[in-house]
Amino acid sequence: MISRQEFARRRRELMDNMEENSIVILPAAPERRRNRDIDHAYRQDSDFWYLSGFPEPEAVMALIPGREHGEFVMFCRERDREMETWHGYRRGPEGAVKDFGADDAFPISDIDEILPGLIEGRDRVYYDMGRDPEFDRQVMSWVNSIRAKVRSGAHPPGEFLALNHFLHDQRLFKSSLEIKVMRRAGEIAAAAHVRAMQVVEPGMYEYQLEAEYLHEFMRHGARAPAYPTIVGGGRNGCILHYVDNNQKLKDGDLVLVDAGAEFHCYASDITRTFPVNGKFSAEQQAVYEVVLASQLAAIEQVKPGKHWNSPHEAAVQVLTQGMKDLGLLKGEVSELIETEAYRRFYMHRTGHWLGLDVHDVGDYKVHDEWRVLEPGMVMTVEPGIYIAPDDSSVASKWRGIGVRIEDDVAVTRKGCEVFTDGVPKSVAEIEKLMKKKRRAA
Repeated sequence: MISRQEFARRRRELMDNMEENSIVILPAAPERRRNRDIDHAYRQDSDFWYLSGFPEPEAVMALIPGREHGEFVMFCRERDREMETWHGYRRGPEGAVKDFGADDAFPISDIDEILPGLIEGRDRVYYDMGRDPEFDRQVMSWVNSIRAKVRSGAHPPGEFLALNHFLHDQRLFKSSLEIKVMRRAGEIAAAAHVRAMQVVEPGMYEYQLEAEYLHEFMRHGARAPAYPTIVGGGRNGCILHYVDNNQKLKDGDLVLVDAGAEFHCYASDITRTFPVNGKFSAEQQAVYEVVLASQLAAIEQVKPGKHWNSPHEAAVQVLTQGMKDLGLLKGEVSELIETEAYRRFYMHRTGHWLGLDVHDVGDYKVHDEWRVLEPGMVMTVEPGIYIAPDDSSVASKWRGIGVRIEDDVAVTRKGCEVFTDGVPKSVAEIEKLMKKKRRAA
C-alpha cells in the first residue's frame, strides 16, 4: 500500500516545481457507461490517484502553493444514505480530510461557487487542456467569470501550463514504496503464468486459459488485469493485440499469452509463449531460442548510463542475426538492420515505461536525444518474432509461429532487477514444468 505520507510527498514535490503564484486543477476520471444503465467498473485517473489515493468519481483537486488555509483542496460527493445503500459508501468531504489528507474539502456541488475564488489572483493554471472537453468548458467558464470582473479589480490567470509536463516526469521515477508494490504485481502475474503452464491442454478454449489468469490474479489480491489479456493460440499468436480469445487451443501449436495484473493501481506486464502439449517442435524451439537470446541481450542493457534505445538496439541485433540464420532473411546483418528488413517479422519496439499505466507516462527522448536510464525507472523488455501464416516467401514450416517474451525490469543503482523472473522462460524450464504437471495429473 502507498502511505498517506507518500501521497503528501508527491504533492509537495510537484508544488515545489511549480512557478510562483500558480494553481493545479485536476479532475477525477469520469464514470463510463458500459451499456444502457450499467457502468464499467470504476478506475481512478492515474494522475489523480498518484497525488491523492482518492478512489471515487465526481471529484476535483486543487493544489495551491502558499495558500494560507491549506494547499490541498478537494471537491467530492457528499455522504448520501440513499445513494450509498444502492451504490456503496462514500467518503464525503469529511473523509477527504480525515483519510486522504486534504487541508480543505467541499461538496462537488459547490465547486462553481468556490473554485473561481481559488483561481482568482493566481498568475498561472496548471491544467491539461484537451483531455476532457466537458471539463475544459467548465474550467474556462470559471476563468471567464473572473475576467468579467477585471474592472472591479479581479485578477484572472494569464497563462495555462501543461500539468503533465511536470507530473509525468515525476511519475517516471518510482519510489521505494512504488517499487515494492510493482514487485508484488509482478510476482502475482508470474504465478498466474506458471498456473497457466500447469493447466493448459489441447482442446481448451483460449478464454478458458484466460480464466486461469484472472483466478490467480484475484486470489492474490489483484482485482483486475492491467489490460485486456491476450491469449493467442497458433496463428493467433501472430496478431499483436489479439483479444478475441475464442478459439480452441490445438495440439502441436504454441500459445502466446500477454497478461499482467493490476495491484493497488500499479501494472505488471508479462508475455510468455509455450507449447499447448508441453513440447516445443524443432521449428518452434528454433524461433523461440532466437527471441529468448535477444531478450537476455536487451535486459543486459538495462542499467544506469545506458539510454532508452540501448535494449532495443541489442534485441534487433540478435533478432536480425537469428532471422538470417533461420533463413527468414537474406543479406548482411548490418544492411538488414539499416534498411529495417527485420520489421517484416518484428514490427514493434522492445519495451515501454511501466507504472500506474501499463504504457506508462514519461518522455522517451529529451532534447531529441534518447533518455538516459536512471535508478527508479521501470520498463518492459519484450522482443518477438511473428511469421504470418500466409507468408509464402518463407518455408511452410515457419508459418504461423508467433513468439514474444516479456518481463518487467527496474533500473537500479548497480544494474537492474527483473520483477517477473518467477515464471520460467527457457525451453528446458518450460518443458520441465509442463511435464511435471502432466505426470501429476
